[in-house]
Amino acid sequence: MQYDWVLFDADETLFHFDAFSGLKKALKAFGVDFTESHFEEYQSKNKPLWVQYQNDEIDAETLKMRRFELWARRLNVTEKNLNSAFLNAMAEICTPLDGVLDLLESLKGQVKMAIITNGFTDLQKVRLARNGLNNTFEFLAISEQVGAAKPSKKIFDYAFEKMGQPARGKVLIVGDTLKSDILGGVNAGIDTCWYNPHHHDNSDGILPTFEVSSHQALKQRLIKA
Repeated sequence: MQYDWVLFDADETLFHFDAFSGLKKALKAFGVDFTESHFEEYQSKNKPLWVQYQNDEIDAETLKMRRFELWARRLNVTEKNLNSAFLNAMAEICTPLDGVLDLLESLKGQVKMAIITNGFTDLQKVRLARNGLNNTFEFLAISEQVGAAKPSKKIFDYAFEKMGQPARGKVLIVGDTLKSDILGGVNAGIDTCWYNPHHHDNSDGILPTFEVSSHQALKQRLIKA
């Protein structure tokens, strides 16, 4: 095995993350028939907040509250209540992507694994428990806890402390997002795997060590190495 450690991104790398379905489920409890146009409106606020979060311009709590400001006013409830309902709904519907469970099972005992994510703590823990993955990963490096999001060097420094400072050449990060997962790995001096199932063009100039389009392909690459 070429690597001693594999760090996985969570959303859309290991788990489906269908935000529309999660919001629809969460807001149904508040009497809302959440539509695609509602989702577009939500994303127009949410996406820039995530960019600010990844650029270390706002913290996790600010992101969680601001993205629900409009709906909080409409429904006369708190942003905190809406955010909790959303994360609970996402924990219920977020299932592993095709091939993930086989990949993780194949890597057990071959390499140590951890999750490094810009997601939120409560969702990660519930999701792992629901899918029987509590004992699969050595640790979770969660931006909300660390106080920094990928691609910040700080969250990778935290991960390296948890790993016991292994050689950089023995660590791989796998993720679906060039500007957070791959750029973060490049900046940390580790190998990077871009999980790109939809064959997106790489127009950002951020070059991964290698690219795969399926978890089966990643499994074959790692087991053979």
